[in-house]
Amino acid sequence: MTNIAEIDSKMQLQDKRVLIVDDVPRNIDLLKDILSERYQVQIAKSGKVALDIIERTMPDIILLDIMMPDMNGFEVCEKVKANPKTADIPVIFLTAVTDAQHEQKGFDLGCVDFITKPITPLTTLSRVATHLKLAEDNLRNKRIIEHRTRELDDALESAIGMLGEVSQLNDTDTGVHMWRMADYCAALAKEIGWDDAKVELLKLAAPLHDTGKVGIPHAILKSPNKLTEDEWEIMRQHTVIGHQILIKSEAPLFKLAAEVALAHHEKWDGSGYPYGLSGKDIPESARIVSIADVFDALTMERAYKRNWSIEEAFDYIRQSSNAHFDPELVERFLSIEDELRKIKDKWSAVH
Repeated sequence: MTNIAEIDSKMQLQDKRVLIVDDVPRNIDLLKDILSERYQVQIAKSGKVALDIIERTMPDIILLDIMMPDMNGFEVCEKVKANPKTADIPVIFLTAVTDAQHEQKGFDLGCVDFITKPITPLTTLSRVATHLKLAEDNLRNKRIIEHRTRELDDALESAIGMLGEVSQLNDTDTGVHMWRMADYCAALAKEIGWDDAKVELLKLAAPLHDTGKVGIPHAILKSPNKLTEDEWEIMRQHTVIGHQILIKSEAPLFKLAAEVALAHHEKWDGSGYPYGLSGKDIPESARIVSIADVFDALTMERAYKRNWSIEEAFDYIRQSSNAHFDPELVERFLSIEDELRKIKDKWSAVH
């Protein structure tokens, strides 16, 4: 008597699609007879037809003849593996040629196995079942890793948010300011050609630019009066303190954050601090953050000041080009006005 587990297992197998790619009808018929009782079988008699079926229906496994006219099996496999959408589909080559060079080329292209002709039922069924199971396990593991990665990314973003807020505990708009400014940084970095991975790093590093303010006395940070020269000297140390805190990590994110923390108050003309760096001696990351931070501060409403319009802020940044700011970055920043407005509107809706 067939039990429920066996029925479920059979149903799951019949949900799996096996694509047979071969230009010889006899081989197709033989494979179809072997596999059709357990799986949904699809047929392609050429590489071109196979690629069309793969794109449309996403089979679970591909049995691929190597020696075919027009487009051989190696060429088909290369195209399958080059497409991120289909790269994880296991490919088993069907071949009458059993030499090491063929096998090496197949594995280099990403196949998972070979079935040697003449084809036998037990070998075929065993290889197909094994690689379907491995592919299923691989997909499950990838999903687990992606889920855990998302959780870690969320935790990291939260930790960065908390670290950023620690630096300005009495600033009621710190959270929105940090992430809005980070979006401005990302937009400018992308505009000047940074790759996506580095743009994302800067987006997370930028909110930590004032981390060193945790080491500045509250009386100076929140002084209602104009700071004395001695107090300014202490205040300027927040760049060095932030660098000392963040550089302790070997992670690329915190190395970038340490770089930004140290240099975001340097100025293009050398009049900034802490080291009076000028021009391109200032790290590009810090030059980006400097513009984005000032732009956001100008356009943000505070209890002690009105918010400037985007046009007014642009005028200030334009006038400060070649003095405070990198003139090339200023030009590129002003060129993405539409993107900057979208970012501002997005965060205004949140706030």
